Amino acid sequence: MKINYYADTDSLYIDLSEKTSAESLEVAPGIIVDFDESNNIVGIDIDHASKNLNLTNLEITSFPAKKLLLASAG
Repeated sequence: MKINYYADTDSLYIDLSEKTSAESLEVAPGIIVDFDESNNIVGIDIDHASKNLNLTNLEITSFPAKKLLLASAG
């Protein structure tokens, strides 16, 4: 799973799978869910992220990941 924020478009994309998106559905204004060919969710795109989300903190609790990578946008 990857979370990417794109400042130039003020969008946040949560990449849930390495599978390619085959279909997208806007489930609420500015929130688009991407599905693969088997109708599994592969990603979530949130437009106007800085206006709709608190981007100042990211808290991860009880997450079973074996690897946690933090990368700076520069």
